[in-house]
Amino acid sequence: MGDKTKIEWCDSTVNPTMGCDGCELWTPENRICYAGQLHQRYGGRTSGYAASFEQVTEFPGRMEEATKWSDLSGCERPDKPWLNGLSRMIFVSDMSDLLSDAISFDYILDEVIWKVLNERGMKHRWLWLTKRPKRMAEFSHWLRNDARVQWPTNLWVGTSVTSQANVKRIRDLLKVGNEHTTRFVSLEPQWESVQMGDLLQQINWLIQGGEAGTVKHPFDVAWAEQVRKECQAADVAYF
Repeated sequence: MGDKTKIEWCDSTVNPTMGCDGCELWTPENRICYAGQLHQRYGGRTSGYAASFEQVTEFPGRMEEATKWSDLSGCERPDKPWLNGLSRMIFVSDMSDLLSDAISFDYILDEVIWKVLNERGMKHRWLWLTKRPKRMAEFSHWLRNDARVQWPTNLWVGTSVTSQANVKRIRDLLKVGNEHTTRFVSLEPQWESVQMGDLLQQINWLIQGGEAGTVKHPFDVAWAEQVRKECQAADVAYF
């Protein structure tokens, strides 16, 4: 959690939970998730981390603290000029997956939704990314029908895609929120050429990138050219 981050497409990060149930980036054979690696180094020894990455842990109060950060609307970011003029862009759950099975919908409502909707939270844009958009869609349905709350317009929703096999996550993402909800895809780390077809036209923003650190999966610049052109044709913002 921090009001400043090196992640290029946002200003800040906040983690209402730490840890994750695992995904293609974190399996017994594949340990390349940066959040998992940091937990291996600091988990159980450093305040603010879960005891282990697999032990998903709630950290209530972090969202409330983030709402108190200054409004950046109209401000220039010398190191990230592409964000100039925008509200503060806060990445929710860069060190966790908030949709892990251990986290209840009631916790997400109390810790995330009500904070995003309060007077201080409304001045920011919150970018919630998950590899579990199916559970996010279930939460969205629960929120509308059980909690009787409309999806906040300043809470953007996104899912990660790394290969053709998980492009289907976008279909679940489209079930989140309502007609006013901004949806994005993080095509990162991209491991192979990916075809999104008509699904691309139904999102608002796409982030693309390769694998960082000790690279095991090479990235072909031709993939970037292909996706950039497809985004341009579909009128989808591309980063």
